Amino acid sequence: MKKLFENKVILITGASSGIGKALAYEFGKNGANVILAARRFELISLNAEDISQKYKKCIAVKCDVTKDGEIEKVVAEGKKIFDKIDIVVANAGFGTPGNLEDLTLGDYKKQFETNVFGVLRTVYATLPELKKTKGALCIIGSVNGIVSFSTGSSAYIMSKFAVRGLIKSLSLELYPYHISLTHIMPGFVNTEFDSRYDEKRKEKYNWLKISSEKAAQLILRAIKDKNLEVILTRHGKMAVYLERYTPYILRGLSSLFSKIK
Repeated sequence: MKKLFENKVILITGASSGIGKALAYEFGKNGANVILAARRFELISLNAEDISQKYKKCIAVKCDVTKDGEIEKVVAEGKKIFDKIDIVVANAGFGTPGNLEDLTLGDYKKQFETNVFGVLRTVYATLPELKKTKGALCIIGSVNGIVSFSTGSSAYIMSKFAVRGLIKSLSLELYPYHISLTHIMPGFVNTEFDSRYDEKRKEKYNWLKISSEKAAQLILRAIKDKNLEVILTRHGKMAVYLERYTPYILRGLSSLFSKIK
């Protein structure tokens, strides 16, 4: 039986842990060759070795998407080994916690450097290859790209609003090249993301989280089906619905959640 992504070549940024790591394994299970890119080279090297032994060929290339020229090196290495790139997943990102008065302009710039300009660097570096293969671009955004009622997350929310605006524009610009674009808005997923926040926040939202493996399975299906915008979790879908149709209710719920200790 032919697998979903048999002999496709996938490039994933932020692939050392969480959703990126789970995606690497899920693509491997489904017949793809995988290029892992992340700052933590030791971790992606171990992941690449394991995936290569269990599934298809997988390579690791150290990459910091905040630095000019690094993602281009990943593309060059991937082309040298696999000769093409079919699918790109721009997954690298993080959240800067803190209220506006506790953050500096530098904190906001650092947030945008990864979550916004890191995505742009990835798009610029891989677009020529995706044009050749008429491939797919998947950008991991957030429900916070639509839902903004959350305390202590203004830097992160700003960055995800910017990414969603970019995706809306790119969906039109990439159409003539037959490149499919998929925007993933996960909601709460069990990853290292909350490690930058306090223990109370992590415990508060544990009951809402889905596993990174489940998230990866849903993302692969969304890419295969060429869905433009997909919310992975039920609570994420509910939050977006409330934001669009009854924002006053969502604001009240968000205020209540922020008070839970």
